[in-house]
Amino acid sequence: MLSSRIKRFAVAAAVLGIAPGFALSADEDVLRVSMNQARVLKLDRAVSKVIVGNSKVADATVADATTIVLTGRSFGTTNLVLLDAQGNAIVDERVLVSIDEGNTVRVFRQTDRSVLSCTPACEANSQN
Repeated sequence: MLSSRIKRFAVAAAVLGIAPGFALSADEDVLRVSMNQARVLKLDRAVSKVIVGNSKVADATVADATTIVLTGRSFGTTNLVLLDAQGNAIVDERVLVSIDEGNTVRVFRQTDRSVLSCTPACEANSQN
């Protein structure tokens, strides 16, 4: 689970109207990032090792000892594990990479509907 400090930060940021570098789903702990977008994840202790389950879906880069930049590469889910120098998990969470709704096109063909993400070239996202 995401550390309670990170959860408190996300709640405080939402209350204060500050856009955090990452977002949590209301119903479960999921780090959300849009495709071809980056999110900054600030941590309360130094990271020693970064593990991304599927680097084709998301990428994580160490900006400094307590700052991770999470980038959405393609649609889907993966996981992110951040370890400290002693091998303890700082973060062990699912990552959901989704479309930026502002850059989508919905195509209707009789009863078929599809959603294209146009960031920058249009590609199929899902059937709705």
